[in-house]
Amino acid sequence: MSSTKKPTRTKAAASTDFPRKDVQIEVAKDADQVTLARKFAQIYTSPELAAHRVLNATDTKVGLGEAVDVPTLIDQLREQAKVVNAGDLTQVEAMLVGQATALQTLFARLTERAFSAEYMPNFETFLKLALRAQSQSRSTLEALAAIKSPPVLIAKQANLTTGPQQINNNGTMPGGRARKTETLQNELLESSDGKRLDAGAAGTTGRVDSHLETVGAGRGADHG
Repeated sequence: MSSTKKPTRTKAAASTDFPRKDVQIEVAKDADQVTLARKFAQIYTSPELAAHRVLNATDTKVGLGEAVDVPTLIDQLREQAKVVNAGDLTQVEAMLVGQATALQTLFARLTERAFSAEYMPNFETFLKLALRAQSQSRSTLEALAAIKSPPVLIAKQANLTTGPQQINNNGTMPGGRARKTETLQNELLESSDGKRLDAGAAGTTGRVDSHLETVGAGRGADHG
């Protein structure tokens, strides 16, 4: 009686043809389906695979992708990400320089196409694209300059409070309403000729509540 064994996909089972075009997933021989599915999801959503897909889609007419080994390309993209994460921006700076140069070349070519156009709509279309490429080239160079010389922010602390400060029970400073109240009280203490009232002088009789005025006068007589 012969027994059949289901083959297991491993890294060694990948195609040996070079350059390799399959994305390889490293899993143990005894890995279950859940582990395999998780590994596949990780590589499928990885930024390096997304970059490979874009590169492959844009290389349909150039033909350079035929010589690219996909596992090596993905490893290279991962290595670049690790270098940038470690703080080395050499690759990023070189990329920005290359992009700025390519955009500048595109600006020059589109400008040539614009001035060689016979009709005004074609001239406007090519010239707009040329100026857009020029603007993108300038933005790329600005990004490169920001990486090379990051802007320094200097924060200055302004102290607008003079004199002693009052702290409320809840630990907060009194607001503008409290300062206005204090100013109003100071103004009320000033007399009409600019001098402060004498604290020991007799109070002026009011015109509202006569009962309270009589009681106040009586108390003053008792203490005198």
